[in-house]
Amino acid sequence: MTDIRFHDMPDGRRIALRKADGAGPCLVFLPGYMSDMAGGKASALFEQARDEGRAALLLDYSGCGESSGSFADGTLSRWRDEVLALVESHVNAPIILVGSSMGGWLMLLVGEALGARDNGRLAGMVGIAAAPDFTRWGYSDEQRAQLAHGQIVYEDNPYGPEPTPTHPGFFADAESHMRLGQEIAIRCPVRLLHGQCDADVPWEVSLKLAEALRSDDVQVTLIKDGDHRLSRDADIALLKRTVSTLT
Repeated sequence: MTDIRFHDMPDGRRIALRKADGAGPCLVFLPGYMSDMAGGKASALFEQARDEGRAALLLDYSGCGESSGSFADGTLSRWRDEVLALVESHVNAPIILVGSSMGGWLMLLVGEALGARDNGRLAGMVGIAAAPDFTRWGYSDEQRAQLAHGQIVYEDNPYGPEPTPTHPGFFADAESHMRLGQEIAIRCPVRLLHGQCDADVPWEVSLKLAEALRSDDVQVTLIKDGDHRLSRDADIALLKRTVSTLT
């Protein structure tokens, strides 16, 4: 990727981004936990947007990918503020948020903020195995106690050789961002894709999310043989079609 640019945050963090200029709402892709904009789904959507002359924005959260910073300092609040800073500085159009896994949780926080700041700017959202509140339902009581007492929790990583860490700072911040137990004040069209063979995020989470959203225009698509990543050719094709219905 030779078209990477950087946005400087006030404290010196440098946030890597790719921007495709074009018509219509701007697609903004939010990667999952420990992921970045080089992933297959983000790249496929970016290339589709560029080929069709539509606007798109990819980014790496601080501590991830090409961005500066330490992953251990990352939190939902910190990454939400980075996304909002990039949207404010680089996008002059309505926004379609696409959030993968943890990015689906972050999508809600960004969407709420956009709704509060810019009435009508949020044109739509697409969740891919969205994982809101995962620090509550995705960890054992023992793990949650360890995190609450300042210990790092490591878990097996099916996608790489190194274990996946959850840092106490991320956990403490996440506790203030639980959304599934209340109405989520987002009214835009929402599309949720989820594989029923997802070993990381139960597909029922997308049903709970659909129920919690204030919007009446919410559709859930379940892929019976789909896994967590939904990165097969057929999955990517479905994602592209789904995004296109909102542009």
